[in-house]
Amino acid sequence: MNDRTMLLTCYADTHDYGWHHVDLFVHDAADREVNWVHWQVEKDGPEGADAATARVEPTLRRTSDWQHGISADGSEYWTAQASWDD
Repeated sequence: MNDRTMLLTCYADTHDYGWHHVDLFVHDAADREVNWVHWQVEKDGPEGADAATARVEPTLRRTSDWQHGISADGSEYWTAQASWDD
């Protein structure tokens, strides 16, 4: 999967929707999204995402620090690069 990149994205439930999750987005060499999956977390934000990822996908590793962002609607999110252990 050398020509693909993976990005973990986790969130804070800013608007109290009650949906606590982390997403894994897969992009091809042209940076087009080619796949996406998500799973629930018990705690919002990076700590919860790391714990859930370790439990649900134990061979998936975060390979960069979490970067914080705020979307246009004021929601907080964090992104980090990821890869599978070989």
